[in-house]
Amino acid sequence: MTHLFRLHDALFSRIERADWLLPTIARLLFAAILLKYFWVSGLTKLGGGIFSPSMGAYAQIFPRAMEAAGYDVSQMSVLQTLVVLAGTWAEFILPALIVLGLLTRLAAIGMIGFIIVQTLTDLYGHGAIEEATTVGAWFDKMPDSIIMDQRALWIFLLVVPVFRGAGPISLDRLVVRSVT
Repeated sequence: MTHLFRLHDALFSRIERADWLLPTIARLLFAAILLKYFWVSGLTKLGGGIFSPSMGAYAQIFPRAMEAAGYDVSQMSVLQTLVVLAGTWAEFILPALIVLGLLTRLAAIGMIGFIIVQTLTDLYGHGAIEEATTVGAWFDKMPDSIIMDQRALWIFLLVVPVFRGAGPISLDRLVVRSVT
């Protein structure tokens, strides 16, 4: 039995020393799973350019306000337009920063905030809170609800670079090396 414990310790002590592995895998998985999702979502919000959001952008971000305005974008406030622009740009900029490994911790915190706002908008703005299968529940037998299960995993994937940084294959590492 002692031999088994020694083997276990020898194997896993090497893995524990591989500090670069976890943040690198987290960024790779983010790129593989979520990068295109957010970029395609951002593209749906572009109207005539990066400074003119589409009507769909307002409808996605402010669904009830757009419905109340009869889907007339001209009735939306300047603040609502700024929020829509910021949300649209965030869907392009933050994922790109995470994948490139540039300002990774800040970008990951920004994406976590974005996902929280996205989730609250889906729940309360779009009425998903009324759909039990969409919302789901933790500690149940179904691991595929869009809100509770998937978004929790997305956030966990982003928590890794918040605490561990971007890893060695990143622009953050190049910047640190060039500064020191």
